[in-house]
This record gives sequence, structure tokens and C-alpha cells, in this order.
Amino acid sequence: MSDSQTVSAAVAKLYNTYPFPPEALLDEPPPGYNWRWNWLAAHNFCTGQKPQRQDIRILDAGCGTGVGTEYLVHLNPQASVVGIDLSTGALAVAKERCQRSGATRVEFHHLSLFDVEQLLGEFDLINCVGVLHHTSDPIRGIQALAKKLAPGGLMHIFVYGELGRWEIQLMQKAIALLQGDKKGDYRDGVQVGRQIFASLPENNRIVKYDKQRWSLENHKDENFADMYVHPQEIDYNIETLFELIDASGLEFIGFSNPSFWDLERLLGKAPELVERAKDLSDRQVYRLIELLDPEVTHYEFFLGRLPLIKSDWSDDNALLAAIPELNPCLEGFPSQCFFNYDYQIVNLSVPEFEFMQKCDNHSTVADILAGVQLGLDGVRTLLQQQLILLTPV
Repeated sequence: MSDSQTVSAAVAKLYNTYPFPPEALLDEPPPGYNWRWNWLAAHNFCTGQKPQRQDIRILDAGCGTGVGTEYLVHLNPQASVVGIDLSTGALAVAKERCQRSGATRVEFHHLSLFDVEQLLGEFDLINCVGVLHHTSDPIRGIQALAKKLAPGGLMHIFVYGELGRWEIQLMQKAIALLQGDKKGDYRDGVQVGRQIFASLPENNRIVKYDKQRWSLENHKDENFADMYVHPQEIDYNIETLFELIDASGLEFIGFSNPSFWDLERLLGKAPELVERAKDLSDRQVYRLIELLDPEVTHYEFFLGRLPLIKSDWSDDNALLAAIPELNPCLEGFPSQCFFNYDYQIVNLSVPEFEFMQKCDNHSTVADILAGVQLGLDGVRTLLQQQLILLTPV
């Protein structure tokens, strides 16, 4: 076998042994939401406006046991969804998961990212979470996916970061050393890893890091195996990450956790340093942030294929003519205090609350403002917070 086939076979063996993620199967739709998997919310985040179509095609590339796939189906009621994965064991769980929860608009294929061209047609949204860094050639993988992205389409990617996973890397190497010839026996690897953690002093850095960050999920062997005995892993920093992104040929739209990448979060007490940073490129600022806050365990971001129409709503007339509606990923509304798309608490003023209550998917911004004491800047604030979506007219 080629190196690529050898890696793929080893990865498939891991997930056949420990299907991942190990979330419980439910006989109802999954709880809550992940806005990155909701086409309306994700498109609004990336472009500033509601998408023109909702009857889209979605690809879950490396779907595993179907946890994300299930959400993609339920959060996008007009979409058709395709899931692909290397592991037949994980796919069997994914099929059962979606069947039990009523996620019927989905089909699954036993397929590698590298062979995604075998699928017919293009996709408007491609979700690839926790997958590329486990391939033998992530650049080849992202390029294969990029070829299947339709014009105006979005790709959501999640890959590991090297700085925040340093202790994990050390444990991975330690387990591999102790396994010796048994490396690749994943049950033995989990047993060895458990013994190491049980034996190390409580003040050991690796033990403390695991307890602080991962112990709640790693009590499941599936999670432990995925983290500590995986046969293939490539971790990134900002510089190598953008080498991957540039190789895709797609537009980098932005990180889907933008608050982390705000330099003032770290240097707000030194405005002169923030001012100096204005001479840096965006990528240099990202690098500065991860150097100053090396807890980065992963990068999650959106890419897009041109033409991608974006709106900044700086034109007052365009904003007044637009039709607003509520972001579909909110919890606790109607109330002045509720959870936003990212499960952060929002407290609205009375005029903001009244405006959102009148968003009926038909009235324009001008219509609503005629009966609400809120200015256009207030509407822009709601939009900036991703609380409303706007349809251009």
C-alpha cells in the first residue's frame, strides 16, 4: 500500500475499534444548536445577509458517528445532506443515529476525502470538522473538497493547533514508546495511557493539563483513544494554517470564534501596543495573539468560493429597505435577556427588544422603525451581534 493508503487504513482501524464521537443516540432531534451548521446563521456570519436559497446540498466530510450530520439535517430543513467517512463502524452508528432521530434527508458513503470527486455534483456547504489533520496529506484533502464547493458556497473547517496541544503530543509520544511493537493496537494504547495517568504525580504538568481541559470527556475510551493514541495527527500554527488555506484556492472569510482573535482582549491595557499592531498584517496579528495566548487547541474558520456577495449595510437606504428576521440560533427569546447564537447572554434595551419582536419576515426595517424608538445605528448593532438577519430588497 502507498503511505496514504497505510495511514487511511490505520485511521479507519482506530475508528472501527472506537467509533467517534461517542455521543448517545436519541429518539428525537439533538438538543440546542451549533450555528456553524445552520446555513442561515453561517451565511449571515460570512456575508452579512440571509442566503437567497435554503434548498441546498451539504457535505459532512469525515462525518464519523454522525453527531454533526444529525444537526446539519435538523437545522437545515430544506437541505439534502451527504456524509462520508473512512470507518464502516462509525458509519453504521451514524446511520442508526440519524434514523432514530428522524434525520431522513441524508445519505452516507464509505469514502475517503481524497476520493470525494466520486460524489455527483457540488455542495453549497461543506463541513469538515476534526478530519484534515488526521489525513496523510491535508493539502491534498482540502483541495479535493474545494473542487466540490459550489460558487458562492461556504466551507467550515476545524483543525488542531500545536501550541495548546503540546502536552497531548508529549503523552502521545510516551504511549507510543511504551507500546513498542504493539503500537497500532488501540485498546492496548488506551490501557497504557490510563496506567501512565494513574501513575504520574498529581502535580505533573501533563496530568494537571488533562484534568483542567479534558478529563470530563476523556473518561470515555473513545475520546481518550482519539486524543492520545491516534495514528495520524498534524497540528498547526497560524503560519502553517494559512499555507493550508492558501493551497485550497478559496477565500478566507474569517475565524468562527472571532472574539478570541481580538488583540484588545489581551493588550487592551496597553493602547500604544495595539496602535503598533496596526502596522501588522492580519496574519501577523493572528500570530501575535496565539503567541501571547498559547491555549489555542484548534482553529475553526470559514472559507468561501467566489462569487460571494457580501453586505456591510453602510448605505442607509439599503438598510431601511431590507427585511429583518431573527437569527434562527437564539435561545430564550422573546425576552430582553437570552442566549445568542454562540450561547452568550445578551441583554437588550427596550427599543432593541421591541424591534426584534416586530421582525416578522415581511416588514422592512423602515416599517418597524416607524413604530419603535430605535435608530439605524441600533439596527446595525443588532446585526453586528448576529441577532438578526437581513434580506436585501
